[in-house]
Amino acid sequence: MIEIVKPALEHLPSYKEALERGWSPDNVRLLETTREQLVAIEEDPVAFLAGLDDPEAKGPPVALPDGTKVPRLPGFRRWIWDGEAAGSIGLRWQRGTSALLPHVLGHIGYAVVPWKRGRGYATEALRLMLEEARAVGLDYVEITTDFDNPASQQVILANGGILVGRFAKLAAYGGAESLKYRIDL
Repeated sequence: MIEIVKPALEHLPSYKEALERGWSPDNVRLLETTREQLVAIEEDPVAFLAGLDDPEAKGPPVALPDGTKVPRLPGFRRWIWDGEAAGSIGLRWQRGTSALLPHVLGHIGYAVVPWKRGRGYATEALRLMLEEARAVGLDYVEITTDFDNPASQQVILANGGILVGRFAKLAAYGGAESLKYRIDL
């Protein structure tokens, strides 16, 4: 049984250990994000945790993989927890609408640590995050995934996702063709 928890100091040692084992909570920037987070935790753990919960979008601009900076959207991150860090799931949105800007690859992104995959953790974490999406007033969420990620596709389908179609990621993300799903809330 898992839960999604608001990142806190009590959870930080386990989360840091997952990063040190080479896991990344970011499926796009991968180990670059891992390194950045380890540095941020070392420099100021309280500030690191605070930066993971930003429903007012007060944080700095977000860097896309090509280095382009875009305004931060309201959002927050939760850690997938089974007694220790099992992954990360985040929600982002625009105020006043369920629509997203073209550079945002979905409302929800998630990553489970490799040594705990195949246990249904991502499916349950997404189910729990859908409750959070309803709570911030979204009518639906969009989630994107790569063609070569059938595990993520199954997670989305298990939570009521409907394939919207194929799309080409922006050049900032490499332009690869991907899949977009929608889950009505």
